[in-house]
Amino acid sequence: MLKNKFLSLILFLIITFSASFIGGLITISFKEPWYSELVRSNYNPPDWIFAPVWTTLYLMMTIAIWTFWHSKKRDINTVYIYFIHIVFNTTWSIVFFGLHQIFLAFIVLIVLICLIIVLIIRFKRVTFVSYYLMIPYLLWCLYALFLNYNLLILN
Repeated sequence: MLKNKFLSLILFLIITFSASFIGGLITISFKEPWYSELVRSNYNPPDWIFAPVWTTLYLMMTIAIWTFWHSKKRDINTVYIYFIHIVFNTTWSIVFFGLHQIFLAFIVLIVLICLIIVLIIRFKRVTFVSYYLMIPYLLWCLYALFLNYNLLILN
């Protein structure tokens, strides 16, 4: 059983952090000079804050799905929703930084937030640990939506 838990944790870490890896590659490759030329609001945090925040959130997401996976009442549909949500998480970076499409990125972020809310509701029915671990992620994505909206209005 312990081996099973360790392997599932590694698998969920790889899946979740693949979004971070792909998003990071796209961001590094296509961010500049486009992003520096955008008019940004005073609410934008410094660029250095994003890496530690996202690393923490990806770790919390991984523990949330892993805890859910090892609960007695888990259901596979919630896991599928988690995987779909990871795709949308990655898609935002591709659309925003790769394609420079602020409005489309805003729409992707709305879908992502809806998926996070669905996950939170489904997690709450099964394990409060998973439920609570997803709340900071939801709040950060709502903040990201606010920032994305500001960029849309200002540019």
